Amino acid sequence: MPEAVRTMVTFRSSVFNKTETKPYFLNPYCFGDDVCRWFITRLRSQAVATDDEPGQEDFGWYFNFQLGDDTYCFVLGFRPDDEGEDGSWLGFLERSVGLIGSLLGRRSRGIPVEAARAIHGALSNASEITEVRWHTKKDFDARAEELGVKEP
Repeated sequence: MPEAVRTMVTFRSSVFNKTETKPYFLNPYCFGDDVCRWFITRLRSQAVATDDEPGQEDFGWYFNFQLGDDTYCFVLGFRPDDEGEDGSWLGFLERSVGLIGSLLGRRSRGIPVEAARAIHGALSNASEITEVRWHTKKDFDARAEELGVKEP
């Protein structure tokens, strides 16, 4: 059985907003719009087609990007640490499959490693990003973050 693609990524950064609630946030701690814009800029510099602007979820932000004929969604949110430390960012990949595909649970199925590598390429060699760890959904949901690795 092939190994599951690591579609979830955690990382740390001290340069993005995680303290100032903006008036346009759906919820008070809905941080990540600036991080998504940063990703969009980095992906475009790698010739990856992206949305012009991120969209907002109730807990964070997202944007779509295209690889070949397929479109993927990268969803991002901030997780504060329990001890009041900096916290970390959590991002995960989904496929854009339309309403019927979403209802059938296909958003998380069939994501190729190339989609994760595109996101990783944006994170790589960025001095403002530290502690990048890639996780399978199964391990992450089981709270086994220690099993995360440096690359997808």
